[in-house]
Amino acid sequence: MSRFSRRAFLATTAVASPVLLGFGSAAGASAKTSAGASDTYPSNSALYADPSLVEGKDYGRRYRRHARFDDDLAARSDYAATTILAPHGGGIEVGTSELCLAIAGYHPADLTPAPADGPLHDYWMFEGLRAADNGDLHVTSAHCDDGVARALCAGSLNALSLHGCTPSQAGLEDKAKAVLVGGRNAALRQHLLAEYKAAGIRAVDASDHASLGGVQPDNIVNRTLLGMGAQLEMTTALRTAMFTVNTRAGRRTSTTQEFWDFTGATRAALRRLEAGQAMP
Repeated sequence: MSRFSRRAFLATTAVASPVLLGFGSAAGASAKTSAGASDTYPSNSALYADPSLVEGKDYGRRYRRHARFDDDLAARSDYAATTILAPHGGGIEVGTSELCLAIAGYHPADLTPAPADGPLHDYWMFEGLRAADNGDLHVTSAHCDDGVARALCAGSLNALSLHGCTPSQAGLEDKAKAVLVGGRNAALRQHLLAEYKAAGIRAVDASDHASLGGVQPDNIVNRTLLGMGAQLEMTTALRTAMFTVNTRAGRRTSTTQEFWDFTGATRAALRRLEAGQAMP
């Protein structure tokens, strides 16, 4: 892969942008004309424009990106070519916010950046913050037009998105503990499937799944420099097993060994992928 400059994209970022709420809607993004099958909003920007919703009360947005410049890539061991996404975090698809942070290399309890097994990754998440009815805030991934999410993916070789599903949606038996691995990046899918198998985590190749395959080009996870990423759909039982206190306040400090086994396997798959890629 030829080397090209990302300086223009990253020139305005901080070395480690703080976790933020309320950084504005997707500037210049075109909203979709129709929502997903059960979505209330046709796009993120349509949701942000709804005057009945209050950011910080109904929903929140968090992200972190790390400045990287052409003249220091070779010397930086913390360089990451992958963005981690949780488009339906908080109370929408429970557990995906905490996993997004951990897979990016940050402890969900206090955001301590202390990965012992690889680099820090950029991340972005949209979270439902309501006490109930967070499902109304779901925007299907192919309609995600958040400006920061798109910019992070557009500046990354790879992206990995985290989602939640029920066993019935996955076509699995009731109470199944499993992760469906989809997305357009076949190499990353295979790395993930191999690492989950090694960790004793049930994983299914979902690239041909009718609704959870994550292969649409417009899916936010596939809007990378390579035009492909990987999408993880975790069943309710799998995500429930990752926390001893399964509330928004409790999850960040009650992660189980299953949470960290899943995180470790996912990060191992990303290391395998990135090891074979040329840095942009």
